[in-house]
Amino acid sequence: MTDVVTNHGEGPYWDAAAGRLLLVDMLAGAVVEFEPGSRAVRHGFGGVAAVVRRRTAGGFVLAVEHGFRLLDDDLQPVGDVQEVFSDPSIRMNEGGCDPQGRLYLGTMAYEATEGAGTLYRIDADRSVHEVLPGVTISNGLQWRADGQAVFYNDTPTHRISRFAFDAASGTFGDRETVVEIPEEQGNPDGLAIDAEGGLWCALYGGHAVHRYDQDGALTEVVELPARDVTSCTFGGPDGTTLFITTSRDGWGDADAEPQAGAVFAHEAGVRGAEQYSFAG
Repeated sequence: MTDVVTNHGEGPYWDAAAGRLLLVDMLAGAVVEFEPGSRAVRHGFGGVAAVVRRRTAGGFVLAVEHGFRLLDDDLQPVGDVQEVFSDPSIRMNEGGCDPQGRLYLGTMAYEATEGAGTLYRIDADRSVHEVLPGVTISNGLQWRADGQAVFYNDTPTHRISRFAFDAASGTFGDRETVVEIPEEQGNPDGLAIDAEGGLWCALYGGHAVHRYDQDGALTEVVELPARDVTSCTFGGPDGTTLFITTSRDGWGDADAEPQAGAVFAHEAGVRGAEQYSFAG
């Protein structure tokens, strides 16, 4: 476990090339980096910082409030923000890359208005395409090992969904429910996937991460001393450490749990699946 390093920690990503964990303090507009056992370093951008991923050409891509921008290897901005949408009531929230290197960025309304969010796809030429409209809180995006299906959370639905995935076009097809999560267990937030196909789901409001197999059976529960568990990713030297982000947003220092906003590490005993870089 780290010290409290974020107000609203999200989007953890293991940067294997540098052997470090990156995550965002989303509503503070910051990327936080640390190597295990070292102090966290913050890179502030202002506004919103939602998703950070490696680029195959070098450097990183960062989703910001209404679009995305490129960063160099030192997490410093390169060029201007490319706007994806302009509605001031909407912001970026979560995303990831498919095996072909396309970037997917999901949105939500600041007021969490039902159906106001969209999942966008950013192709390698940086063109923007709408993939999934009418979502509420876009979260948790991971691809099955064969590349023919993608797992996705629209948090208020209380389910993990699986879509058929067209690798050639980057489009989503038929949808089915893999897991239905009772409201009293928390809200499905970020997802990680392991090399055995297990889905590790952060439960916002649930003090836990749950692992499910791809038939939807619950196989493991990781309990945490922070209520609002936001996301998780695999990393570490052998890829078997599950790093878990948490939030203290909205609680205030007097009411927040002492460890809310820290990053936790769980030795999962299984390697994480490959995480892909942005080809743009």
